[in-house]
Amino acid sequence: MFPLFCSLILVGASDIRVDQPYAGTRSQPVTYDVDFRVVVTAPQNTKRLRVWVPIPPSDAIQTVESLGWTVFPNDVKPTIATESLFGNTFAYFEFAAPQGAQILEHRFRVATSEMRWNIDAQAVQPIKDWPKSFDPFRRGESLIKVDDRFQKLATEIVGDKTGSTSSLAAVMDWVGDNLTYDHSNTSLVADSTHALTMKRGDCSDYHGLCSSLGRSLGLPTRVTYGLHAFPKNLPSHCKLEAYLPPYGWVSFDVSETQRLIQRIRESKDLTDREKAELTASATARLRAGYRDNTWILTSRGTDYELAPKASRKVPLVSTIWAEADDVPLPSPDPADTKKREFAWMTAHKYTPSVPVVYPFKDWANLKAK
Repeated sequence: MFPLFCSLILVGASDIRVDQPYAGTRSQPVTYDVDFRVVVTAPQNTKRLRVWVPIPPSDAIQTVESLGWTVFPNDVKPTIATESLFGNTFAYFEFAAPQGAQILEHRFRVATSEMRWNIDAQAVQPIKDWPKSFDPFRRGESLIKVDDRFQKLATEIVGDKTGSTSSLAAVMDWVGDNLTYDHSNTSLVADSTHALTMKRGDCSDYHGLCSSLGRSLGLPTRVTYGLHAFPKNLPSHCKLEAYLPPYGWVSFDVSETQRLIQRIRESKDLTDREKAELTASATARLRAGYRDNTWILTSRGTDYELAPKASRKVPLVSTIWAEADDVPLPSPDPADTKKREFAWMTAHKYTPSVPVVYPFKDWANLKAK
């Protein structure tokens, strides 16, 4: 199979675009038929249940075809709306006086690929004055902080390193070295303060902290959410993206790289030399920019208004957003072994066109070029 190339556009500082298509080398294409369902149970006597489900977008990496929605037992039709800040599109459902659980099913087909950016640090262009369109990705937010505490830490982490890629690599290394993956002690909403204070959390905490530190260095960053296209208790997973001219938006997965390196180090089937080589390869893949073909992007950005508007801004939308009489229903975390109660839950099936392997568990992928 020959790799597919998305052309890398060399741009000047005045030409950078926040909507620049992803640019890199695509390979290992796969098409998934997806059956994605959400079961939402509102509290007794709820007068109005509102549910927003993100619709995966088509972009330069994935092409999405919706095959339809089914709602049971109430036959409610969705309203399709797009929010203005990040361009996320949602199917919106409203239930009057719902009785019992409501099941929302979205069937869709997505063709996607592995993407490698192969970043050359020397090619990354420094930008002094970013266009205003990048402000949403450089601002301080309620959860992704850009204040004195984070700016001081970012400066200490970077030290005498220069250049956007070296600075970002130092941030990702620091987060990988100082945070512990923990589903029982997580914010679930990319809370950089939780990550920095507790030094623990899930993927959102890792990438929320990376995003905060990156913004503190002046880089546009964002947290992107999607679905892991394989059987899993919690299908949602987020990644970090940073805008690095001329490459545009580049994807990084710090938390899964850390977990992969831990598996390599704990393996009883590898020699010390093999462990060292695979660890170096995993780190290099992370720093070069990488998005696997077992992940389907569903939404981008944090701290924004939904469409149609919810009762408040949302920190982010991982799988759905739901409100009962304008009170948000708590997000479930079935990956937390201590949790037993959920207001809603997902059920999902992914049928790939070709066999696929999750590259953050199988390190054979590290040897692929």
